[in-house]
Amino acid sequence: MAEELRITPRGEDYSRWYTDVVLRADLADYSPVKGCMVIKPYGYTLWEAIRDGLDRRFKETGHQNAYFPLLIPMSFLQKEAEHVEGFAPELAVVTHGGGKELEEPLVVRPTSETIIGHMYAQWIRSYRDLPVLINQWCNVVRWEMRTRLFLRTTEFLWQEGHTAHATYEEAEAETLQMLNVYADFAINDAAIPVIRGIKSAREKFAGADKSYTIEAMMGDKKALQSGTSHNLGQNFARAFNIQYLDKANQLQLCWTTSWGLSTRMVGAIVMTHGDDQGLVLPPKLAPYQAVIVPIWRKEQEQVLVTESAIALERELKAAGLRAKLDLRDNYSPGFKFNDWEMRGVPLRIEIGPRDVQNGQLVLARRDIPGRDGKRSIERAGAAATVQQALTEIQANLLARATAFRDANIVDVSSYGELKEVLDGPGGFCRAWWDGSSEDEDRIKEETKATIRCFPLEQPEGSGTCFYTGRPAAKVALFGRAY
Repeated sequence: MAEELRITPRGEDYSRWYTDVVLRADLADYSPVKGCMVIKPYGYTLWEAIRDGLDRRFKETGHQNAYFPLLIPMSFLQKEAEHVEGFAPELAVVTHGGGKELEEPLVVRPTSETIIGHMYAQWIRSYRDLPVLINQWCNVVRWEMRTRLFLRTTEFLWQEGHTAHATYEEAEAETLQMLNVYADFAINDAAIPVIRGIKSAREKFAGADKSYTIEAMMGDKKALQSGTSHNLGQNFARAFNIQYLDKANQLQLCWTTSWGLSTRMVGAIVMTHGDDQGLVLPPKLAPYQAVIVPIWRKEQEQVLVTESAIALERELKAAGLRAKLDLRDNYSPGFKFNDWEMRGVPLRIEIGPRDVQNGQLVLARRDIPGRDGKRSIERAGAAATVQQALTEIQANLLARATAFRDANIVDVSSYGELKEVLDGPGGFCRAWWDGSSEDEDRIKEETKATIRCFPLEQPEGSGTCFYTGRPAAKVALFGRAY
């Protein structure tokens, strides 16, 4: 294989492996604008599957889609002090338009709490107007110094939900509901076994009262924050005067939330399931769930095999499967096998003249390399057999990722143990915690690890903080992260 086509093995250089896979699988390419990326059709189709899986869940929980402007007045961000301080280093600012200097600089949307807060203040008058449950699909810009395709880019795609409620309890229930929506999607569609938790005060969203997260473990045992849900309290309602008249005709401030998941999820899928051959995609999200590769040697065999393959593709599509027939005649079957394997297609279907004569097909599973993943099936009823195989692949990917994660969560009782794990095998460190934000900062400076979250599922009882030695009532999850 030519050097430019070689995928760096994960064990040799994980970072290089990731970039090789993203580029070779045609998910994305570098943009002429530093820090930005071009999402190619194969990668965008994967993002569309993510989008559709989430959008369906949002609408099932009563949310509606809308769209808000890309450009936000600078004064809007300055209304919420913690918010503007948190985003100031990442802002892209427009100072000129139409050949003239603007009266007020405009910020290219880093997130939309401020402009949506402004609009909610115009729309909400009475308790009858609540709750407001809106989501938007859009792009955002956060100026990044160190970028990596899908994981951290200056511009990225995402959805951001923004809701307004009459009470704190309703806002908190919404925040947790959407966290659970993200977890359900990650586990059941992306086959990524995430941990639901709450962020520390140091790690929470700028301007939020509470930030909840789903944390995933990647193939190199680092953490990836894969989606967040924020209870904003009344911070933005106070800044933007989002008020309503309650049933007693008294003016009250609303309680608001925001929540988001981005194209970072594409990177999460690559790093959770990929191997040295390239992508491994979960069937529920794969652009193509099954690829049919016809095989022939003699010209007279071509018509027989091709006709059978076309009929099979039609049958699979009629059954609701995303099937692709590879009729490229300028590539050998071996090249096609490697190509689709690298692109992560869950199931490859091989069909040759003998298979046609015997009424059979050969299935090759992407999640089980080599001969162990291949078997012959009856051509009759192939759609049902293929669907069953895809169901098995989806379940196997989740089981495999869950076993990997659980095997690499280590309980530690001292700071020395934490450093040994992080500098040695790596993984997540689980420990009792009663430290301060300053303690968090020192740990981060010395180990490059942060509190990923306080898992919602906590052990019973109490323990001793691994860092301070004081009694502790909660367990934290530490890890190095992307």
